[in-house]
Amino acid sequence: MSDANGPRALLKRIRVWLVVFIVCLVLSGLTAFPLVTELRLTEAALTSWASPVADALPGLLEWIQRVRDGLDAADADHPFVLYGTDWLAFAHLVIAVAFYGPYRDPVRNIWVVEFGMIACAGIVPLALICGPIRGIPFWWTVIDMSFGVFGVIPLLVVHRKIKRLEALTATAARMSPA
Repeated sequence: MSDANGPRALLKRIRVWLVVFIVCLVLSGLTAFPLVTELRLTEAALTSWASPVADALPGLLEWIQRVRDGLDAADADHPFVLYGTDWLAFAHLVIAVAFYGPYRDPVRNIWVVEFGMIACAGIVPLALICGPIRGIPFWWTVIDMSFGVFGVIPLLVVHRKIKRLEALTATAARMSPA
């Protein structure tokens, strides 16, 4: 077996996929902290240089303005409500840290990858149930669900590679002299 297909090369590919996933989780978490500023910037963009996007997606600017109005009101009158999004951000960061386990020892910590896959699957029913309850437009619910759909893709790739690494290392262990 060539080194390009060997356990070391496979481990490297697993780690690259995990780093990409971890970076995405961290970035997603960090963006939950400055929501008020982000919405103000998004609204400003949609009414200036990104107006073609707002024109192409009817309802987007109206939704962004509605969410920004709500966040401005919460920030001004009830800032403790935004504390919930701070916890959302923190959860993303903590989950990202958990993926250091599979980075270190993928075979032993495959359960973290499986947990991540379950979490990604759970995003879909959560969005479909809570979105309508909270008055979220369906098209935004689809965007929310896409995080689970796209998030599971690297985890499926990593899971498959970890299983292959497990098989390779088990075969190597059986073939090595005692």
